[in-house]
Amino acid sequence: MKPTFTVKAFFSRFPNDDACLDAILAKRMGGERMVCARCGRNAKFYRIDGRRAYACQFCGDHFYPCVGTPFEDSRTSLQSWFYAMYLFTTTRHGVPAKELERQLGVTYKTAWRMARILRELMKDQEPGSLDGHVEIDEAYFGGKKKDGTRGRGASGKTILMGMTERDGNIKMVRVPNVRTATLRPIIHASVAKGATISTDELNSYKLLSREGWNHGVVRHGQGEYAKGIHHVNTT
Repeated sequence: MKPTFTVKAFFSRFPNDDACLDAILAKRMGGERMVCARCGRNAKFYRIDGRRAYACQFCGDHFYPCVGTPFEDSRTSLQSWFYAMYLFTTTRHGVPAKELERQLGVTYKTAWRMARILRELMKDQEPGSLDGHVEIDEAYFGGKKKDGTRGRGASGKTILMGMTERDGNIKMVRVPNVRTATLRPIIHASVAKGATISTDELNSYKLLSREGWNHGVVRHGQGEYAKGIHHVNTT
């Protein structure tokens, strides 16, 4: 099937590393505003030129959104990483390292390492293999709403559902929508009963606590990005 998120749309959405870094920040922390770990205030974080970092408007504390991701110690551009992920999620028969080398203009050694990391992150897990504390969230690539913004409700998007064990495994699943009937069976097949699950307030995640999990919710729509042990900043 022809991908709805085309190559042209990809480069329009991610024209440079700055756009990719902003997307990582938005995905991990919900946007430019978040509670500062140092001063504890709900602050806006501003980009620091020349670094993959943002600074708190009040105390200047630095936040590095790539920490804890495959990009943390990589000298490869973020746009190259994003395009590699795009190829992996839109190509039906897989992407060999040689193809990444050609498409990204990197060395074969770099392409092989990127392919290995992405395959590891996207590999299928055994049923119920995610355990402990699992964060679940979705990422939207491409598409726009009527008001020009992206996210839930946008048309022509590619949706990836991410399930992340804290300090553990990651599972990524491409889904056609975020309806209960789509997401719930994936959770049942992927997360061990009795595990702790953190999600946002999406209705599709309701009633998880009645189905065998310790479910906690953070309400992004109300500016809440952490509630006790619950957040989805890792996913």
